[in-house]
Amino acid sequence: MKKKKPIRKCIVTGDTMEKKELIRVVRSPDGDIFVDHTGKKNGRGAYLTNNEQCFLEAKKKDALSRHLNVKVSEEDYERLLEERKKGTRR
Repeated sequence: MKKKKPIRKCIVTGDTMEKKELIRVVRSPDGDIFVDHTGKKNGRGAYLTNNEQCFLEAKKKDALSRHLNVKVSEEDYERLLEERKKGTRR
């Protein structure tokens, strides 16, 4: 029997894709916001398509603030964009 692949939805585009194709942004229980490259960190997560355009659109709409139930600042969005560029899935 084949194992089911986890499917997640991008909060900006609304596209559903395999979990590994998306970037997970997490708000930890302490309120920190970061990119979760493992996909397993503790906290409230939101998924974004792995491209710069999607991150910029999320920033414009302030989508992460809505989905993570916390105020995400301009600086946070910039940092998340940098983290996305640096990170590879471990």
